[in-house]
Amino acid sequence: MVENKLLVDVGSTYFKVCANGNVEQHFRDFNKDIFDDLTSKCGDTITKFEKENVYICSSANGGLTTLIIGITNSFSLKYATNIAYNSGINIINTILFQDIEEASIPSDLIDVVILVGGIDSINNVFDDRLFNFLGNLRYSNIVFAGTSQDADYLESKIENLVVVDNIINNKLHVVEEPLKNYLTNLYQSNIMGKEDIKHLYDLTSNQIYSTPYIVNKTLPLIDSKFAAVNPFILIDIGGATTDIHYSKDLSFDNMVTENEYDRLVFKKLGVFKSRESLIYAAKNNEFVYELLAHLKVTENIFNEESSKATRILMQLAIFLVLYKVSEAHPQYIKLKLNLLKSIVLTGGITKVLSFEEAEDIISFFYKKILSSDIHPSIILDSNYDIWTLGITQQ
Repeated sequence: MVENKLLVDVGSTYFKVCANGNVEQHFRDFNKDIFDDLTSKCGDTITKFEKENVYICSSANGGLTTLIIGITNSFSLKYATNIAYNSGINIINTILFQDIEEASIPSDLIDVVILVGGIDSINNVFDDRLFNFLGNLRYSNIVFAGTSQDADYLESKIENLVVVDNIINNKLHVVEEPLKNYLTNLYQSNIMGKEDIKHLYDLTSNQIYSTPYIVNKTLPLIDSKFAAVNPFILIDIGGATTDIHYSKDLSFDNMVTENEYDRLVFKKLGVFKSRESLIYAAKNNEFVYELLAHLKVTENIFNEESSKATRILMQLAIFLVLYKVSEAHPQYIKLKLNLLKSIVLTGGITKVLSFEEAEDIISFFYKKILSSDIHPSIILDSNYDIWTLGITQQ
């Protein structure tokens, strides 16, 4: 824990306040402005700290939504997706430029469009098909992080285009920081435009970052608090999404980046806001009935509104997210789960599941899917304070 600093995490359901190692968690009052709710419940604690010693992260504003358009799946789209996720950004879709004429146009307003493609030694990677697509798209911001030779051309065609350094160098390695800095600063600007969030800057003189970005900053420091052994994964199960933060050496991908850890987001595997899509995913998994039998429940549990049903859904979320990155049925990427040493569980799950319930479902997964009687060590962030390790590490 960080001494003499106040650490605050504002979530969509709870906010947490950590002062000198003591963590308070409060259910939000949705009839109140976040600032008013926070100060009414924790005002005595907050007033003890100067603004420069207050650090805040937030996921309450839903984060930034982004659409990525790239030239290749294996380089530009993959690299840009990696950077966006590690910046705490929500990706609603990725489009391969060669398929852009057939791509559906989202009806919702997009916070930021990311254009990527080409190394700096080539040019003319985009044409009128891009401008026609953008002309029908509703977006607030647009950034180009591709070949420098096309920057002037795109600036002349796209109003308010922001240009940052290419994310791909001539050795086909990832250059993360320029685009990541743009996205994290854009997140701050987005907060400043949110009435119920921007008043939090009355409490701090530090930049407010997205909570997933802060959690990613935490990973290199995790062994200072938990007995996590590399390679490990951190599973963050919340109300709307489930995130996996994982050690790079677990990936079959040969992507060369500066970061030791990466993040994946499963937008439809949350337990509350995306409950129905989680149930749908469970019902369509080939192991669901065997899994429910193992948990000593029937399919009727999906129709219940009870604490038991919530615990079962949390266990299913753990199983499904491991399944989706396993060799059995990989989506997005495939991880070498047979090499995994530790699984760290955090998020709302830590207030619902016992260690035994978490271990039971992970043991089932390893026996059924990986044919192994041995599973990684399990660390439950029972105090739900893992984010405190990284919040001052900007």
